[in-house]
Amino acid sequence: MRVELDVPKCVASGQCVMAAPDVFDQRDDDGVAILLEERPAEELLDDVREAVAVCPAAAIRLVE
Repeated sequence: MRVELDVPKCVASGQCVMAAPDVFDQRDDDGVAILLEERPAEELLDDVREAVAVCPAAAIRLVE
């Protein structure tokens, strides 16, 4: 599975970081999300699914 982050859509809410801190971080200057792991380990996929669900901008996708 691969994570896609649409950076221009990100509203810097930080929900993805709280849901999946091993996969996402935020830039210091504006809080926009940063993708740390494009292909996260299997044990992190539930966290990524949660991040997708809670992203207020719908800026995250999990694709096969």
